Amino acid sequence: MKNLIFAAALLCAGPALAQDVRMEPVAAPDQKDAIVLYPDMPTPRGKSEQWSHMRVTIGANRNDNLAVRNVVRPTITPYLPDPAKATGAAVIVAPGGAFVSLSMESEGSDVARWLADHGVTAFVLKYRLNETPRDDGGFLKMMGERFADAAKGDPAEEVKEPRATQDALKALDIVRARAGAFHVDPARVGMIGFSAGAMTALNAALEGPDGQRPAFIGYVYGPMASVAVPADAPPMFAAIAMDDGLFAKQGFGIVEAWRQMGRPVELHAYERGDHGFGAGRPGTTTTGVLPQFLAWMDMHGLLAAPTAQ
Repeated sequence: MKNLIFAAALLCAGPALAQDVRMEPVAAPDQKDAIVLYPDMPTPRGKSEQWSHMRVTIGANRNDNLAVRNVVRPTITPYLPDPAKATGAAVIVAPGGAFVSLSMESEGSDVARWLADHGVTAFVLKYRLNETPRDDGGFLKMMGERFADAAKGDPAEEVKEPRATQDALKALDIVRARAGAFHVDPARVGMIGFSAGAMTALNAALEGPDGQRPAFIGYVYGPMASVAVPADAPPMFAAIAMDDGLFAKQGFGIVEAWRQMGRPVELHAYERGDHGFGAGRPGTTTTGVLPQFLAWMDMHGLLAAPTAQ
């Protein structure tokens, strides 16, 4: 018999982010191409990850997606471009989900496939998360509380998962170590993240040791409050919708912080799109986010193969 669909209203910052989430447990997808970040890490007994088909309605917008929670064995899944179109650049894609789940399609595989189609080798990062209740009703209640708290202000201190940063840095190490096999330039390996994934990419850029940080980051609807920026921070591409129910009222402090340190930064502030527009919400200019990210990479010379000596 088909599993019951659980539903919950996640009431956040107001009408723009009032969410209805419906989820149905599903079997884990084929992950034969996934690269385990820590092969020697055992899976704790009774702690297997949980996959669901999720339908999230934000205002008049609906998003159907495959999501995973309670990740205990983090991985990266490669999406390789046609060798004839390969640019040598690589991007690790970090999905969001408030550090309690990962939006594996709209903020993961959809983004990675688009990048690969445009010559960029992409890897979807399935990183470790805060542990959540095994039952779907308890998970939805927790998720609703998490988004509601985030909507009240800057969630950076309350919503976090240090292991996600560790996994991002490990993923960067693996891609660089296997750069020859993936036909990428280890000096052109960056990240793009969405919401909590944006926070993960940011933390990798701010906290990673020299030489281990991403070479550049895409920061898509992450918190916009100011942060302490190191003098050698990587270039940042930032994007957010002006009606984002979580972060739109914070201003653009993080962008100003990058600019004041003299580090390269570009901001795209779309009129409409809400939170969670992924690769772009139809009917809004957020559909330009990936083409603009690619154009920004090109402007920085990230898509040009190195000149032979």
